[in-house]
Amino acid sequence: MSSAAIEVDGISYAYDGRRAVDEVGFTVDRGETLGFLGPNGAGKSTTIKMLTGRLRPQTGTITILDMPMPSQASKIQGRMGVAFEEKNLYANMTARENLVFFGRLFGVSDLDPDGLLDRVDLVDRGDDRVAEFSKGMKQRLMIARVLINTPDVLLLDEPTDGLDPVSSQAIRHVIQEEAERGAAILLTTHDMAEADKLSDRVAFIDEGRVLVTDTPENLKLTYGNRTVRIRSRDDGQIVETVIPLDEQGADERIRQAVAAHELLTIHTQEATLEEIFIHFAGRGLDA
Repeated sequence: MSSAAIEVDGISYAYDGRRAVDEVGFTVDRGETLGFLGPNGAGKSTTIKMLTGRLRPQTGTITILDMPMPSQASKIQGRMGVAFEEKNLYANMTARENLVFFGRLFGVSDLDPDGLLDRVDLVDRGDDRVAEFSKGMKQRLMIARVLINTPDVLLLDEPTDGLDPVSSQAIRHVIQEEAERGAAILLTTHDMAEADKLSDRVAFIDEGRVLVTDTPENLKLTYGNRTVRIRSRDDGQIVETVIPLDEQGADERIRQAVAAHELLTIHTQEATLEEIFIHFAGRGLDA
């Protein structure tokens, strides 16, 4: 048995001759969260569709839980939880009825809908119709729904995009709990800050190709620029000095800047994942 729950090797997919995914490869271990990061249109959603069996790769192979996808799709899907950006919930049912209905589809006989609702802070809204829910509440219910079958693999497409802080925090907490339980999690997003909080490793994808895969910390240390930002007061004027930590003589420049004027604040600042993405892609997420 492989240590990786998800193994993707050289998969490609083209729409009308244009490659949306171009020889992509990566792995996700059990208990690991891989952030799959890139701008809209980079190939993230197409990759997810191939992983779930909705699309068949035109080149390459996918192995999930030691089974080939899509030839073993039904077996894999029974052990998988998927949350797409579009919500496949029944608006005229209550939150609890939605979970019970999907539990029957999965053949789960010991479903605890209130336990799932409690995990996403919706247990007090279990008897309310989904049509009355906010976007954040619907997304939390989606996360509860994907946990119905206690999945070994979770594929989450933009799970916190555009949500309020309460909903984002609830979903973030569930993702961390599922990783601790041993689920392999692929998290697709264009939100680099969110990925930095949740991911053990990240893979940058742009124009259908994976540019680099590593831990957020390694990427920031290897390719980022650490700085110290010092704000001082000089004759009533605010002076801000930014000193790159990795340049020779940085320690002496910091001492001089601190001693020169009345010190107000001093902060260290490391590179962001978005800055690292720009280093590899040559453009920002919104370009």
